[in-house]
Amino acid sequence: MKMNTSVENYLVNGCGRCPLCGTPDCKVHAWTAELEYLRNIVLDCGLTEMSKWGVPTYTWDNKNILMISAFKEFCSVSFFKGSLLNDEMNILEKPGKNSQATRLAKFTSVDEIAESEDNLHACIKEAIETEQAGMKVEFKKNPEPVPEELEEKFAKDPAFRSAFDALTPGRQRGYILHFSQAKQSKTRISRIEKCTPMIMSGIGLHDGYKSKNR
Repeated sequence: MKMNTSVENYLVNGCGRCPLCGTPDCKVHAWTAELEYLRNIVLDCGLTEMSKWGVPTYTWDNKNILMISAFKEFCSVSFFKGSLLNDEMNILEKPGKNSQATRLAKFTSVDEIAESEDNLHACIKEAIETEQAGMKVEFKKNPEPVPEELEEKFAKDPAFRSAFDALTPGRQRGYILHFSQAKQSKTRISRIEKCTPMIMSGIGLHDGYKSKNR
């Protein structure tokens, strides 16, 4: 697999981080019209578009503002510092119960996006203003026993973090236990990297093993 480096290619083939890339089963194909609509809304707000971590990412003055992504059951706009936004219309939510910074808006149709277009514009404008003001998220210690290596992966790879947060709590716990059981840091890192394609595909650790054994 080769990570996608083009937004146009992402919309055709996916992020390139799981075995489904370039196949009809890639999640992107379920949300092509919705992703294009979201892309136009974001670009209309004056952000700079690029591909980071294999997905469309939008910046202001080289600072990450948001990503648009496709998941199995929805597509989304994900704000890097969403927890700092007022979100007066309450369209944003945590991707996972322990998410401290990221907030996302989920959509399952073009009509849903159209209904929320003004609110999205407002959130994007506020996100830019938040970045301009230099505001930062104050992180609290995560109550879950998340390995340091996994936290580092989250920090370096927001797309991976979003995919992990989108997993069910049971699947998240399965991965965390699997990573934590390794005694050496290099082994934990190796396990995380080996499981990354499965996490990006939205499947659990044991789901993957079952698939391999069929």
